[in-house]
Amino acid sequence: MKIQLVQIGNSWGIRIPKSLLQQCKFKKSVTVTIVNGNLVLSPDNGPRDGWEDAFKQMAQAGDDKLLDAESKSCAFDENEWEW
Repeated sequence: MKIQLVQIGNSWGIRIPKSLLQQCKFKKSVTVTIVNGNLVLSPDNGPRDGWEDAFKQMAQAGDDKLLDAESKSCAFDENEWEW
């Protein structure tokens, strides 16, 4: 598909047909990168996209353990601290 560039003030843009937006699952914003001299638009799925799958993989690999050792209680904790 060939799309013409459109002047928008001092910038240039393109109009992306709705059917392409839906196929690419674009919403309100996209991520723009340049790969081998080509402009690449990707869906912007938000900062936590993919976290759920990453956590599942960590659990399967046994790599989801706490790094901090259990802290031992002290006299203050046992005698003075109130919950």
